[in-house]
Amino acid sequence: MLKFGLLGQRLTHSFSPMIHAELAGYEYELYEKDPEELDAFLRYGDFDGLNVTIPYKKSVIPYCTALSDTAIATGSVNTLTRLSDRSLYGDNTDCFGFDYLLKKASVNLVDGKAIILGSGGSSLTARHVLSNSGVKDIVTISRNGVHNYDNIHNHSDATMIINATPVGMYPLTGVSPLVNLNIFQKCQTVIDLIYNPAMTELLLQAEERGIERVNGLAMLVAQAKKSAECFTGAPIPDENIEMIVSIIAKQTSNIILIGMPGCGKTTIGAELAKKMGREFADTDECVERVAGKSIPDIFAQDGEDEFRRLENDALREICKRSGLVIATGGGIVKRPENLKVIRQNGIIVFLDRDTAQLPLSGRPLSESEGIAKLASARMPLYEQWSEYTVAVSDIDRTAAKIIDIFSRRFPT
Repeated sequence: MLKFGLLGQRLTHSFSPMIHAELAGYEYELYEKDPEELDAFLRYGDFDGLNVTIPYKKSVIPYCTALSDTAIATGSVNTLTRLSDRSLYGDNTDCFGFDYLLKKASVNLVDGKAIILGSGGSSLTARHVLSNSGVKDIVTISRNGVHNYDNIHNHSDATMIINATPVGMYPLTGVSPLVNLNIFQKCQTVIDLIYNPAMTELLLQAEERGIERVNGLAMLVAQAKKSAECFTGAPIPDENIEMIVSIIAKQTSNIILIGMPGCGKTTIGAELAKKMGREFADTDECVERVAGKSIPDIFAQDGEDEFRRLENDALREICKRSGLVIATGGGIVKRPENLKVIRQNGIIVFLDRDTAQLPLSGRPLSESEGIAKLASARMPLYEQWSEYTVAVSDIDRTAAKIIDIFSRRFPT
């Protein structure tokens, strides 16, 4: 059987095996290699074709006996194919993927200035495609180049920003390659080639500004489609790209439940996860596990501020993962920064339960402040933060409603 896979240094973030399983169903493995392992693997490794990712898109070129015109033009290879004599042929299918992404974003490609963050293989690909699409003013921002992050303000007139760096990628989420997106007052489009998380810090900043934004998932799937054609020699319809994008987004998106203390987030979330075959995570359980004590004891012994700190830590660890059902604490909305954390990788569902039915026992703030006071402060925030509201009835029926919402959100 032919063997294909992905070559890179750190691949825990990769969706490629899922994508290639949908494309062709051949054997596809992850090959994590440190730089000192690269030479032996490329010379003697047991594979028939590879996709190549960070940081080896330039490093693999000397091992190729022939390169495609696109690979030569970009100086970057992301697809290797074994020839009949066992030598390697290097191609760049990222160009097809990035071109597809640009068309999906529907941006004005000719007018204005594009800045590309990063100078690696993905940056070279983006520059090549933009140039071929008619963009004349393209600036590459690197750490040590003439155009760098210290003088990036000289390009504040940019109308398009493309992140071709790994900054903000899983597992080091919540950071942006740009200190301040607000200096780019003319920016109309932000493209982040990262696809995990779905909403990077950079894209969340763009969302706040009302700027059109897109992540790199469609590019990943499109280039994988082109790679699969190289591997198998068989054509795959372009129409399959969007179908697979939707499938992967559905599989990897978290479902985050918010709502008043006692509204049923834990019980409904656990049942929902069971019905969907997903892992369930509860931020309150995580806090108690880390603290080694119950939430009432944390409030009594350490105070609410310490609980909120622990809660934020737990939320950051859980929400960077993919494909979970997550129950949050009732006071998660009290810290505005938590919204970005839960927005990075999922949809937010507000479980709305009649306040007269909410229990008090074991819930420190419900007992000390009263349900009415808590509801008055928090209900507007739940409604503001959530994308969907589900009235809580019995467990099965409520879980079924959420599954229906999720299925309509990601049709496949």
